[in-house]
Amino acid sequence: MPTHEAITRHHEPDPDEDPWVLGPPEQAAVEIVPYNHEWPNRFVRLAHEIRVALGATALVVEHIGSTSVPGLAAKDVIDIDLTVADPADEDHYVQPLERLGYILIIREPSFYQHRCLSLPDPKVNLHVFGPDCPETIRQIMFRDWLRSHPDDRDRYEQAKRQAIPGGGHVMDYNRRKQDVLRDIYDQMFRAAGMK
Repeated sequence: MPTHEAITRHHEPDPDEDPWVLGPPEQAAVEIVPYNHEWPNRFVRLAHEIRVALGATALVVEHIGSTSVPGLAAKDVIDIDLTVADPADEDHYVQPLERLGYILIIREPSFYQHRCLSLPDPKVNLHVFGPDCPETIRQIMFRDWLRSHPDDRDRYEQAKRQAIPGGGHVMDYNRRKQDVLRDIYDQMFRAAGMK
């Protein structure tokens, strides 16, 4: 199990690492839509397909991100965390996922060997990490915190809406909402006795 320090530390990208397997994505407008009650069902179908394709290789499949929080407006993209024994061992999971239509778009060894695959329809970001990864723990804690703290859920939604103007990549949008996101994370960590 990771230490509290590892879980509470905010990740800073390695400036010398180019994570984009196929090059950075084209600039596209970020669109936030009202919460869709179909999102959990969509996740269940996607998770089932992933488990069938990977068998025992898929240790854990979790719905994360804004679409996993009831009542939270979000981009119409399902975010999924997939835990495998070793994300660097792509031979064990990339090809079966490609047969489902996923495309490997990010390889980020400096970030807990993070891999991200994208599915264009329905839109999915499939994040791959190893067991007991601090980032996976953070994401699940954040999801559960927003589910049980409607004030922070609403505050986060407002930050998302305020981050849309400015254009650029989705990474630019993420940077513009980062201060509020980190403030909620820090509050959550303090409540858990981790800071």
